[in-house]
Amino acid sequence: MNRYIIFLIIAAQQLFLPCYGQEESIELEEVKVGGRRYNRAAEGALSIQLLTADSIQKYQGGSLMQTLSRLPGVSAIGIGANQSKPQIRGLGFNRVATVENGIKHEGQQWGLDHGLEIDQFSVGSAEVLKGASSFLYGSDAIGGVVRLAPPAELQKTGFKGQFNLLTKSNNATFGGSLQAQGRKGNWVFGSGFTHLEYGDYRVPTDTVYVYNYAVRLKNRHVRNTAGRETHFQLRGGYLSDRFSSIFYLSNYHTKLGFFANAHGLEPRGVDTALYDKSSRDIGFPSQTVNHLKIINRNFIDLDKHKLWIDLGYQKNYRQEYNNYTAHGYMPPVYPNDMTVPINLERLYDKRVYSITVKDQFELARHRLTLGANGEYQDNRIDGWGFLIPSFNQKAMGLFVYDQYKLADQTMLYGALRYDYSHIQTSPYRDWFESQLEDNQSGRIVRASALSRRFNSLVWSLGAAHQFGDLETKINVGKSFRAPIAQELGANGVNYHYFSYEKGNQSLSPEQSYQLDLSLTWSPRKVFVAFTPFFNYFSNYIYLNPTSRYDQYYGAGNQIFEYMESRVRRYGAELKLSYQLLKQWKVELLGEYVRSEQLSGAKKGYTLPFSPAPSALMDISWTAKNTKHFKETYLSVDCKWTAAQHHIVPPEESTAAYQVFNFRAGTQLRFSGSALQLRLQVQNLFDKKYMDHTSFYRLISLPEQGRNFVLSIGVPFGKQSRS
Repeated sequence: MNRYIIFLIIAAQQLFLPCYGQEESIELEEVKVGGRRYNRAAEGALSIQLLTADSIQKYQGGSLMQTLSRLPGVSAIGIGANQSKPQIRGLGFNRVATVENGIKHEGQQWGLDHGLEIDQFSVGSAEVLKGASSFLYGSDAIGGVVRLAPPAELQKTGFKGQFNLLTKSNNATFGGSLQAQGRKGNWVFGSGFTHLEYGDYRVPTDTVYVYNYAVRLKNRHVRNTAGRETHFQLRGGYLSDRFSSIFYLSNYHTKLGFFANAHGLEPRGVDTALYDKSSRDIGFPSQTVNHLKIINRNFIDLDKHKLWIDLGYQKNYRQEYNNYTAHGYMPPVYPNDMTVPINLERLYDKRVYSITVKDQFELARHRLTLGANGEYQDNRIDGWGFLIPSFNQKAMGLFVYDQYKLADQTMLYGALRYDYSHIQTSPYRDWFESQLEDNQSGRIVRASALSRRFNSLVWSLGAAHQFGDLETKINVGKSFRAPIAQELGANGVNYHYFSYEKGNQSLSPEQSYQLDLSLTWSPRKVFVAFTPFFNYFSNYIYLNPTSRYDQYYGAGNQIFEYMESRVRRYGAELKLSYQLLKQWKVELLGEYVRSEQLSGAKKGYTLPFSPAPSALMDISWTAKNTKHFKETYLSVDCKWTAAQHHIVPPEESTAAYQVFNFRAGTQLRFSGSALQLRLQVQNLFDKKYMDHTSFYRLISLPEQGRNFVLSIGVPFGKQSRS
């Protein structure tokens, strides 16, 4: 039998997943994730990890991506306590796609302070697909996918929901969420509302150093990191075994401040009494973001053919505010005739339209899926500052996916996908005059009109085989990522790096080749998963510091340019779980990733924000259910993170550290009612440390200190028995 296991594939069935409640329409396969069994569609040879809604609340961090960072191989590129974006095996930003309700989330993913506009209270489950997934979702999935789904719809007529209250000690968070859903016959509906407010977060130090300049922190709080969030979502539609059509509407709104020293040094003569009068003030720099999303998911069962049609619309509106600061030849006093408000540094207005169509049918031992998807983006800019130009982008993809049952315990997979995209950037000229050569003056052209077309053919092959308690998977494939507008057309100051960024109009699409192995052993009381990988980029796009300095606009900032290099990456994740006794369980999670640039100006160096090797041990106890207490648990974990000396200039090394966390929870039942209580103590011993995947460690700002997180959940409603 082993001679057949010579091919491999990355396959992910979400492309072929039906709408919620339609699992009966496809063949189900029992898969082990996290040591527990659940029924779902076959996922091929792709490495997948799952977090349920209960787990998300149990391990809740400042953001959804910080919560998911508990999974091995997953980390969060963070900026403060509440903003972060996912990183899978050391790849992040536009190399990881986030998919919500079948539609790829499209915001301003390229910025460090551009967190994902998603409410973690509304997420029913979160899956992390590791490895190249371009054939699943096209460009941006070259490093993996974070796939989010709403709560499963009720199977019978009824109504239920839950009210949650949340408070955190570190940044004085308070707020709550109301989630509800119901069903009447074949009609389903649901809604949710979340509101959170938080103040400046605390770190275990009273002084940070920015370019050797000492910055004092009042009461150890990072000033101007307060914020507030308001989210609501609605869903409803028709659901049956042979047809479903469900609409999703969500709106995410947030306003938050940023530590001023992350965007430039604070004035030395600042009135600290006024500046620090309140930990909940939102000053400058700050941002306001609104993300509107409308999705329609459709499923049609035509017996031999099963069709899925997903439609999506998104509007991301981002305003970045700051005090007007003249750089280069900018007017020292803001002109009165400017139509742009004096504090509106940058504005990004993005609209995205998308469609995906899939047809699944069986032919002998083959299960074939044919599909196509298309997307149109229109991004407009405004403000007195400039970094990237306005642009529009069209993208389309055609794919075919095959699942072949070679034997009862052996599956082969194959996929082929063709992508085409076209990006056009708009010209941009400074609104002020600069002194040019030969004593001439004029408005400098920051961006010229650009039109680039990209196409790529990607493929994937793989196999999976079950040897009793041992499951083996192997896959290999090619993936790609088209360069984004920032990489092609940036031409301005990026305060996050204290640098002047310049795009490169000649960049080619990234090409990546990856080999993944997966070994899963699950005898009684034991679960072991080992997933090594190897990855090669023929032209990885990176930001390279040059020896030049900007003289017109960057206040003498060093110029960084986007370039390409060959990159080799390898690593592995390990999960061990052992049921010591009926009520005691021990888990060990480990991860390692190493990257090396093989060409270019940074040959021999790693990649920015490369996660350090780490291991996490968790010991948990679950009590027996009683009349009044159910699902009671206690757990203590410790995460060891090694020092990270493999850096790329201008990064600095980060030291090793250990962080302890405590969790407890129970469900209290009385008089037919229930109350869910959860308590976390994050960073139990108030450890001072630097996370290498955090942006703020670039200015030597440690991670947040001890944090008590208390959540109270009140479920209500019930489902009909008929």
